Amino acid sequence: MRPHHLKRSKLAAVAAIALAFGAAAPAADLHVVSSGGFAQAYKDLSAPYERSSGDKLVSAWGPSMGNTTNAIPARLERGEPIDVVIMVGDALDQLMAAGRLEPGSKVVLANAPIACAVRQGAARPDIGTVDGLRKAFLNAQRVAYSDSASGEYIKRQLLDKLGIRQQMEGKAAQIPATPVGEIIAHGEADFGCQQRSELKPVTGIDIVGLIPPEVQLHTQFSGAVVRGASQPERARALLRFLAAPVNAAAIEATGLEPVATAH
Repeated sequence: MRPHHLKRSKLAAVAAIALAFGAAAPAADLHVVSSGGFAQAYKDLSAPYERSSGDKLVSAWGPSMGNTTNAIPARLERGEPIDVVIMVGDALDQLMAAGRLEPGSKVVLANAPIACAVRQGAARPDIGTVDGLRKAFLNAQRVAYSDSASGEYIKRQLLDKLGIRQQMEGKAAQIPATPVGEIIAHGEADFGCQQRSELKPVTGIDIVGLIPPEVQLHTQFSGAVVRGASQPERARALLRFLAAPVNAAAIEATGLEPVATAH
């Protein structure tokens, strides 16, 4: 089979599964908020779902945790009309326990490893070993990490695992809301780490690689239906679509590790 025929067949499969998961209910506006780790995968899969289901996805973005106004817990607290949230699994579980999400609606979508990056064209440190990662942190003038899952891990555990907490005081900063890659691209930091899927869409940076397995953290991203959602069945249909094996390759292409296996 020639490549363009293969691509067409894959698109047809995606469309068919979107139609199946969209069922026969009337089309509706579906309000979705995704955190950055799954954002690119969601964006890539939104159009085929909309075309086949007839639904319109009204999308917004915000971190899974933290104190910014667009953080998902803050949005739910002030009663924004949201049908589906896609976010870090642990933070989702907390919202589920607090009664903010529909019980039993959690769908695990993918896992996200942490990678590090430098400004485009800059020298790339070797972070393939724990010692190399340690040196990359120490040699950087300013290091950036996020205020969500990967950044919390770096702040609370990784710096201690590397034995450099004291040395990094004053030159390692947790960045609220703004993607770490953008901070590096703008020259506000010369080294930074975040989920690989959040670094990949950013222009003006070079991804150095994943941090070593010995100190790696894989963050789970999951989706769930919000308690009191206006379109609960459509919300469940979207989550089934995102988790379908036919979409695993699209998710993997964004730097994530899909839970489903592509057929």
